[in-house]
Amino acid sequence: MQISATHDRQPVIRLLQAADSMTELTTLLHSAYGRLARMGLRYMATHQSEDVTRERVNQGTCLVAEMDGKICGTILFRNAAQTTGCGWYDRPEVASLAQFAVDPALQAHGIGLRLMLATEQLARDSGAQEIALDTAEPATHLVGWYGRLGYRFVEHAQWSHTNYRSVIMSKILSDRSLLTPDLASAQS
Repeated sequence: MQISATHDRQPVIRLLQAADSMTELTTLLHSAYGRLARMGLRYMATHQSEDVTRERVNQGTCLVAEMDGKICGTILFRNAAQTTGCGWYDRPEVASLAQFAVDPALQAHGIGLRLMLATEQLARDSGAQEIALDTAEPATHLVGWYGRLGYRFVEHAQWSHTNYRSVIMSKILSDRSLLTPDLASAQS
């Protein structure tokens, strides 16, 4: 299923397919999360194995951005029934996203924004009222970027597999506006 078409060297945003390489996807995750690892943040995606990548993509709907035959971005959508783990995630009207990555060489060109918008549409289509995510509290650049996309802080969480406190952020989906007023800053 193709969600958007290519033009001007923009990637295709599509569902992950069985033929897609878990090696390629895992390598992308490690690369994209490299900056966070250098900050001392132990996100799962900084070190997960191909088997863990496979397990995680099977926990929801995985989208990829593909350009020139290579996966250059990914995001995992979990509907409300698949979203669990903390008080906010356990709410029946809240979907979530995770394992979000864009090739570092292609960041700040709108690929991540397109993946986020596609995921928010999946959440709307699933009937969710909100879509939530979590990230490391010290990753202030990410917290700020998500904030510019309309996500707000709702609570903290401490996951057993990380070495940091997470912030849970959520966006109300009933507001059909796709972008916040400051689109230019959201793309960076």
